Amino acid sequence: MSKMDQMMQILWLLNSGRKITAKEIAEKLEINIRSVYRYINSLSASGVPIIAETGHHGGYTLLNNFIKSPLIFDVDEKAALLHASIFAKEAGYFLDEALNSAKAKLTMYSNQEQEKMIQQHLQGFEIIGPTESSLEPLLKKLEESIVKETSIEMEYHTNNEEQSKSRLVNPYGLVYWNQNWYVVAFCHVRNEIRTFKVGRISSLHQTVIPFQRPQSFSASDFFMESLFPQEEHKQNLVPFIICGKTSAVDAISQHWFLKYHLQERTSKNAIFLVDEEALHTYVPYLLFPYGKSIQVVEPISLKQKIIDVLYELIHFYENENFTDGECQ
Repeated sequence: MSKMDQMMQILWLLNSGRKITAKEIAEKLEINIRSVYRYINSLSASGVPIIAETGHHGGYTLLNNFIKSPLIFDVDEKAALLHASIFAKEAGYFLDEALNSAKAKLTMYSNQEQEKMIQQHLQGFEIIGPTESSLEPLLKKLEESIVKETSIEMEYHTNNEEQSKSRLVNPYGLVYWNQNWYVVAFCHVRNEIRTFKVGRISSLHQTVIPFQRPQSFSASDFFMESLFPQEEHKQNLVPFIICGKTSAVDAISQHWFLKYHLQERTSKNAIFLVDEEALHTYVPYLLFPYGKSIQVVEPISLKQKIIDVLYELIHFYENENFTDGECQ
C-alpha cells in the first residue's frame, strides 16, 4: 500500500470522533508504529489540525469539524450505501470487485459503536433476487466501450431467430429493467438506434472504431419510449376499465406493463388507456390469474376476446393427444 493510501487511512481513523493511540492505528492498519508517527507528522505538516495528548489516557484526535467532505459518511449514510450495494448485487451488478472494495472501506473506517450500528442495519435488511447470471463479462466489456466510445462487434439473436447474426453497434448506454439488462446502441445494420437484450448476445468483441454519442442522449428515456410511446405519438388508444377486489385491482395497477397506462384509480376501480392491439393480444392472458376477483367493465370487445381465448384453451385440452415425450 502506498504512503498516500496509509495517510488517508489514518485520516479516516482520526475522523471517527474518538481518541485513538498510535499503537491502535498501527494494529488497525498493520504497519510499524514508527511509520504511524512519521505519517502523523506529515499530515500535521500539510495543515491537518491533529491534536496530540500525552499521558496514560493520551492519543490523537482531529480538531472538531475539520473534515466536512462527501467522502466522510455518518452511520445512516454508510447504511444507505451498503443497502444500495445489496440491491446492485442482486440486480447482477457487473463491477463486483470494485463494489466489494468500496463496501470494505465503508465498514473499515468506523469506530466500534458505528460498526455495531451498521451491522444492525445489515442484519435487518435482505433482498431475495433472481439467481446470478453469467452476463458479467459482457456487461464489463459493454461498459468499457460506452466509456471509451468505441464500437463493438457482437453475435446477437432475437426471439424469432435460431441462429445469431453478426452486428456492428455503437453502445450508448446500459439499462436494467424488469430483472434484465439491455444495451441501447446505434446499429450499423439497421442504421438506427435500437435496444438489445444482453442475455441474447452470444459473443462480443471490442473494436477500436471510434464513435460520438449524441449530446444529451438518455438511454433510459429511449428505452422507455420504445416500450411505452407517449400518448400523443400513439394511435388507437382504447379506455380499459376494471373493477373488483381492492387487492386484485392494486396488483393489476402495479403490473410492469399496465402501471404506465393507468389514468384513474379508486379503491375498487381502475381506468387505463391502452393501445388497441396490445389490449386484445396481451391483456387477456394478464387477467387470467385473477379469476373472479376482477371484472372487465369496458370495452366489450375485450370481454369477447377473453371468452374466445378461453374456448381456444378448452378446445386445445379437450382434443390434445400428444404424450409427455412429444413435449420434451
